[in-house]
Amino acid sequence: MTAGTARGSRRDNDDRGHEELTAVQAALAAEHAAVYGYGVVGGRIAGDRRKEAQAAYDGHRARRDALRRVVRDLGGTPQAAAAAYKLPFPVPDAAAAARLAAELEDRLAAVYADLVRAGGSVRRREAAAALREAAVRSVRWRGGGVAFPGLVERAADAAPSGSASAPAGAL
Repeated sequence: MTAGTARGSRRDNDDRGHEELTAVQAALAAEHAAVYGYGVVGGRIAGDRRKEAQAAYDGHRARRDALRRVVRDLGGTPQAAAAAYKLPFPVPDAAAAARLAAELEDRLAAVYADLVRAGGSVRRREAAAALREAAVRSVRWRGGGVAFPGLVERAADAAPSGSASAPAGAL
């Protein structure tokens, strides 16, 4: 192996590591937004779905905490949550709360799809599991699903909350 090849490999590994850290940070930002959003959902959702909202809230808090550890393990500083997030639409009642929950899960699926692409083998499996969970929750909240959850192409007008194109503080 020549010195030029070794340097090129290191640069490729550095680029891949940076790409993975960026994707993990985006997932962390999306989980922060989901925790906030589920606080809104929990305050508006009807009693029969309150346990479902609580379970989702708890699950997203656990993923958020795990992602903080992953960011540190990758040598980064975990992004802090915003003080508040702009909701994508008004949430005056239980029906709107269910739509918000589905929207949160759709956005998480998109961010986790990015992490599946950018992550190493262990992170890829974890991200795929998170994507699957988000897709299942979305179907439950919406009452129907899509063929390929997490693909931006299916909803070009909805940017994932952790993506570079979404404004800071937006859900």
